[in-house]
Amino acid sequence: MTHQDPQHFDRFELFDPALGTVIREPVGAGEGYWVGAPGVMFDEIDGAFYLTYRVRRPRGVKPDRGAEVHLARSSDGVSFETIWTGTKDQLGTTSIERCAIRRLGMERWVLYVSYVDPADGRWRTDYVLAARPEEFDLSTARKVLTADDIGAEGVKDPFVFQVAGLYHMLLSFATTDQAAAVDELHGTSDAYNTGLIRSATGLATSSDGINWRWEGEILGPSEDGWDCYCSRIGCIWRCGGVWLALYDGSADVSENYEERVGLAFSFDLRTFHRATRDGPLATPPRGEKAALRYFDVLDLPEATFFYYEMARQDGSHDLRVFRRAK
Repeated sequence: MTHQDPQHFDRFELFDPALGTVIREPVGAGEGYWVGAPGVMFDEIDGAFYLTYRVRRPRGVKPDRGAEVHLARSSDGVSFETIWTGTKDQLGTTSIERCAIRRLGMERWVLYVSYVDPADGRWRTDYVLAARPEEFDLSTARKVLTADDIGAEGVKDPFVFQVAGLYHMLLSFATTDQAAAVDELHGTSDAYNTGLIRSATGLATSSDGINWRWEGEILGPSEDGWDCYCSRIGCIWRCGGVWLALYDGSADVSENYEERVGLAFSFDLRTFHRATRDGPLATPPRGEKAALRYFDVLDLPEATFFYYEMARQDGSHDLRVFRRAK
């Protein structure tokens, strides 16, 4: 007989991340060669999985960091065929980060893309429309939110979902509570890697997926825990009467780019509570300060799919999926 604690609600245990299937390899070996930051959706109309991911090289290795975003399609959620590639020169930017794809009705698709704003060196988030996913053109990007819009030093890494038809977008945003010159914050086009900011998660909402309203912070860094520098929600899904979230955490700027995964929950999508207060939910085989981050989850009737970026022994990052059958 299987016993279950009737007073332990919405229990969640993460799988061993080393058992995930590698679906994309980095383009080189060593630190700074990353493939990941997945954004995934399942389209009910054509019965296909769509996956966005970015490809990165170390600074100084042409075409340098955040040079490409790829879009791939799959019938089973594990084996993907690349159908489109966008490059940072189409945006005039130094780097592209996480993106998200969704269908808007029967005849339009939207790609939400985060990148460094060439005007001020701060991360921003835009949208691109197309009739088909293979037809996105990054040069037509239009604003969702800029750092100025929300009074921040950057806003990026969108995760998009709907509740009762209302679009919701979770975003990583950076603020600072200390004096810092503009060049100190944005001279390298990445305020998140300066140690001068706090990296939190915020929420925006929209009735049409195009025009967005900023709602504010929903999860900030802890006061003194393993996630006191960064607390960035990568994805959420519904479990019983609770929203579960997997988030990226780091203790200080030395762990930037090598965040680890934590677990949080919410009853209202406006306030999230940490379940992993004493340490990460899991760490990769390479070591406790190696990346296990940018989770995205699709909870389908036959299985739950977990997509994530993980550090390899040589310091590079690959993109993996773990399929948990129900």
